[in-house]
Amino acid sequence: PRPDRRRPVLVLTRQDMIGRLSTVTVAPLTTTIRGVASEVVVGTEVGLKQPSAINLHHVATVPRAGLRSYIGTVPAEGMQRARDALLFALGFAGPKGG
Repeated sequence: PRPDRRRPVLVLTRQDMIGRLSTVTVAPLTTTIRGVASEVVVGTEVGLKQPSAINLHHVATVPRAGLRSYIGTVPAEGMQRARDALLFALGFAGPKGG
């Protein structure tokens, strides 16, 4: 489904493939933080104006041309948490990789 409005996303596609593909896989961010295992909370340290949750239950593949602007970078530790949350969301792991 198409998003209802513009929102920040975490690009999940490998960095070395982004320029070669016409689509990229992303996870949307939301300011509604539920505290569930399929989300990762990030904030101003990654360039956001307020804390938000990366929602790994709503991963989508979108046209690369639809990405508008760069906000910031999630550090390695945050990407590891996103990996764990994605594995959980897809049913490949217990909560937080456990």
